[in-house]
Amino acid sequence: MIEVNGVTKRYGGTAVVDDLSFVVRPGIVTGFLGPNGSGKSTTMRMILGLTQPDSGTVLVDGVPFNQHRNPLGALGAMIDPKSGHPGRTAFRHLQAVAATARIGTSRVREVLDLVGLGDVANRRIGGFSMGMYQRLGVATALLADPSSLMFDEPINGLDPDGILWMRTLVKRLAAEGRAVLISSHLMSEMALTANHVVVIGKGRLIADDTVSALIGRSRTRGVLLRTPQDEELGRLVRSSGGQMSNGPDGAFRVDGLTAVEVGDLAAAHGIRLHELVPLRASLEEAFVELTAQSVTFRGRDIGEPEQSVAGPANNVKIEVR
Repeated sequence: MIEVNGVTKRYGGTAVVDDLSFVVRPGIVTGFLGPNGSGKSTTMRMILGLTQPDSGTVLVDGVPFNQHRNPLGALGAMIDPKSGHPGRTAFRHLQAVAATARIGTSRVREVLDLVGLGDVANRRIGGFSMGMYQRLGVATALLADPSSLMFDEPINGLDPDGILWMRTLVKRLAAEGRAVLISSHLMSEMALTANHVVVIGKGRLIADDTVSALIGRSRTRGVLLRTPQDEELGRLVRSSGGQMSNGPDGAFRVDGLTAVEVGDLAAAHGIRLHELVPLRASLEEAFVELTAQSVTFRGRDIGEPEQSVAGPANNVKIEVR
């Protein structure tokens, strides 16, 4: 189990992580989500003892990670998959890590086979693709058969087959009773992999709940429908404050109105509906809604006009791009 208790970390007076608390429990895949610059990487470094918090505590199975007699057996982590020396082979890289924990060669070969790198064990890792680096990072994390695991963006660089493999592996590791913390920006994948999510923004906790509960609280709603009178219904939807757009397979999506409101609107104007289905919000929509005020780096849409602000004292024009 991983416990983050009231942790704060400041750099130059700015709180990168601000009084953050959450628990990663055994048997559960916990997604760790947040916009860029939200403090996720700093938090994971504090869990590993690589960065010291200004206040608060981080415990792995009740003890700070760097105080474990067998730290690799307490927490296996993949933060930077390219941390190995490029001149070493995959086997030699893992063998060097294994030697620090008195782990035998048989286990090195076992984890290489587990992650699908058995056939390239004697290749220098400097020539590995990003996906191969990710698999090697997972192998390193699993080397000491730890009770807790932490992965930062583990599916970057993986092909579809690799993503499915990673999803299955992470779920199996949790089912074996391990606590698993996984950070990713791919919300669709998190919705398929995680049972629980911790969402942070600007270093502070925004949400700590199950995936289904988080989605259920979202104000984002939609309706999927099919009608041969789409132009007429579209005008009515817009006049009622909704929006209607093209959906999958010839269907249409309505946002801003409930299924009941759309059905009553169609009935009142004699519009035929062949299908009318309420839609749940996706994890991505719920995440965007939750973190709307916590985005640090926001781009300007193509075609959006530049804005200027005149300073009150000297009338200096500042262009915001």
